[in-house]
Amino acid sequence: MILRPERHGYMNEFLLNELQNTLGYKFKDPALLIEALTHSSYANEMKKSGAVSNERLEFLGDSVLGMTVAVLIYKSNPKMPEGNMTRLRSELVCEKSLAALAMTFGLGECLLLGRGEEKGGGRKRPSILADAVEAVLAAMYLDGGFDPVAQFINKHLTPCPGLGQIESSDYKTALQEMIQEKSGQSLSYNIIDESGPDHMKSFTVEVRLNGVCIGSGTGRSKKESEQSAAKAALGNQGNR
Repeated sequence: MILRPERHGYMNEFLLNELQNTLGYKFKDPALLIEALTHSSYANEMKKSGAVSNERLEFLGDSVLGMTVAVLIYKSNPKMPEGNMTRLRSELVCEKSLAALAMTFGLGECLLLGRGEEKGGGRKRPSILADAVEAVLAAMYLDGGFDPVAQFINKHLTPCPGLGQIESSDYKTALQEMIQEKSGQSLSYNIIDESGPDHMKSFTVEVRLNGVCIGSGTGRSKKESEQSAAKAALGNQGNR
């Protein structure tokens, strides 16, 4: 467990080292990481200490994240149409996805927050966590360029791991179109299992045709698990 920072104008060396080990990146300029973790509420309370909020890094990080994800999707999925690439990028960089990533690395515990934000549960607020991820990625980019950012995103950002493993097909639509070739057919998707903590949920879904299971799949979200189940069902139908 990473210890929370004390209420002062700097972060102790132990905490910085622990976080960098968790992130898998060693900053040449640790001041960039400190700035990325400094919420505006803290900076406003600590003006005399010269604390700078992470808002400017967040601004840069939004573009760095979007660009890096776009390049990875483009290179990893040469046959994926533009519409699917856009949807995939939106899923990867949305607030929910980034907040979940922040929780995985215990980023909320490392934030420098003002008293009011601290009492208000700011360490678990999705918007603050997502903004902190963008700020950290911007700090990483300024410190080491695009390569470490790309490596980090490709390794950790859902619904990976490995953007190259993402396929372009919409299996639910393909299955629906196959089933509709015959009249009187009914498809349904049912969650049969959930596991893992709230920020790392895993869902298992069955797809049923006229009440009979024709495939199942597991994913990090209900949508992903339904696509996985539909893919399995398509394979099963094709083997008949």
